[in-house]
Amino acid sequence: MDKATLLKSVSAHEEERLTLARVLDKLEQCQRKNIPTATSFLTPQEQAGAEELLRRAGLGECTVLLQGGYSDAERKVVLFLPAWAEGPEAAAEYSPLRYLRAAFRGDNTPGHRDILGSLMGLGITRETVGDLLISPESCDLMVLDTVADFLLQSWSSAGRIRLRVEEIGPGQLHIPVSRTEELRDTVPSLRLDAVAASGFRISRTRAGELIASGRVQVNWRECQKPDQLLAEGDTISARGFGKIKLEQVGGPSRKGRTTIVLKRYL
Repeated sequence: MDKATLLKSVSAHEEERLTLARVLDKLEQCQRKNIPTATSFLTPQEQAGAEELLRRAGLGECTVLLQGGYSDAERKVVLFLPAWAEGPEAAAEYSPLRYLRAAFRGDNTPGHRDILGSLMGLGITRETVGDLLISPESCDLMVLDTVADFLLQSWSSAGRIRLRVEEIGPGQLHIPVSRTEELRDTVPSLRLDAVAASGFRISRTRAGELIASGRVQVNWRECQKPDQLLAEGDTISARGFGKIKLEQVGGPSRKGRTTIVLKRYL
């Protein structure tokens, strides 16, 4: 299968195919030159596409790792390692990630928009920056090594808020606790429309309309099939409604419905 056909088989969206083409280029570079290579940061949707692409393309003797800086990171890079560079030491040595802390003082805490705006104002592109971990006195972030030194020298403010930027180690990250709530319910089946209706607290008809309109993703991939069967661990997101995870699937209730436990992200 040629490259263009392979990319079209994975994604119908031209912009995403351009990103996936760069992932494939990094794999081919690792295979051809026998050197470690890495992509820029990918969104969860792009990661899902990359995983499908790499499954179809085949890795050869290369090893692939997703790195985001911490276990629950959303934005991650894809690191390709040749056979001679296997193991956790090599993964750490050839990782393109560096870790920065932008500390601030005062009562005003900058939000994601403030931080991103200040970075974009410096000419930093979004794909060079990972998750933003904002706490009351600082924002920790993962960046590519290609922009880290520039930020250490030039990034000094977010709007009117002064920043003190320093490099830290991965073990020093301040990782905020995710705000979630647990939902317990019963559904007639594990169909996508039934679980989405329960998790987003909408009618099943409304859930079906969202799915048909292309606004729902299952494990970060668009799904327009209301009857798609879900499994424990699947993540469902809907534009305008947020994200839920099917944490647990239990046995049947007395009325023959399936008991489920959902995690809803607030």
